[in-house]
Amino acid sequence: MRNIFNLIFAPGFFENAQVINALLLGGVVAAISGVVGVFVVIRGQSFAGHSIADFGGAGAAVAFLLGINTLWGFLGFGVLSAVGVELMGRRAHERDTATGIVLSIALGVESLFLFLDTHYTGQSGAPMLILFGSIFVIKPSTVPIVIGLTVMTAIIICLIYRPLLLCSIDSDLALTRGVPVRIVSLLFIILLALVVEEASLITGALLSTALLIGPAATAMRLTHKMGPAMLCSSVLGMLAMWLGVVLAYDSYLWPPQGRGWPVSFFVCVLILLFYLLGRMHGTIHRADKVSQSAEVITNA
Repeated sequence: MRNIFNLIFAPGFFENAQVINALLLGGVVAAISGVVGVFVVIRGQSFAGHSIADFGGAGAAVAFLLGINTLWGFLGFGVLSAVGVELMGRRAHERDTATGIVLSIALGVESLFLFLDTHYTGQSGAPMLILFGSIFVIKPSTVPIVIGLTVMTAIIICLIYRPLLLCSIDSDLALTRGVPVRIVSLLFIILLALVVEEASLITGALLSTALLIGPAATAMRLTHKMGPAMLCSSVLGMLAMWLGVVLAYDSYLWPPQGRGWPVSFFVCVLILLFYLLGRMHGTIHRADKVSQSAEVITNA
């Protein structure tokens, strides 16, 4: 048993403060991403989430250049872009157009400041950290800030759960029932920005939506009930994150030794694996239902 334990966890895994912070931070962010992600999938706002992440990446690049915590760059630019997307697009097709405009601006600003970071800070690794993340180098002082934002997000989601669900399923019906759809939508996209930018610290601006979309899409392949879907999505995200941290730590012993593979790579691969297994399960389940229906018809 001890040999198996040592095979899974490289020496010093549980004694490393950076690893403990990574497990805590990654688990918290993955859990809230799973909850919010289910609403994102229902509302069809995956594209918006990606553009918000890129705009947050531009903010992180600005923060890096100024020598301040990149978290504030991610959050500041991310929330501003989220509000812009929501205010510019009132209907679905308008929202996609607004998102595309925001995304193009975000990528342009991001490329400029990543260039400045590389040439004026003397740190050539800045683009890698901002675009692809590195959970092991996040400052311990950032952890309580992220946990506090996550708790706040979870509380607000609980408070607006029913009107948000109704708006997500049928906004016209929500209007007829007196739900302030615009306010609910604006509040949700701000919460979405907070969650996406928190994930950007871990997996980077380019891959942050992996935690948001992948587990949620997988969970909705397994169940169509909101409660179980959000729980399943959170669990899958946390599992992918924690396994990703373990594999990334272990990879320091893989060739070439002492280098290590990025956490974001393992997280994205695991999420893809979960999604493929979820699709396979859904296909088998549908095939079984069709077979049962055919059998009932035949017997009748």
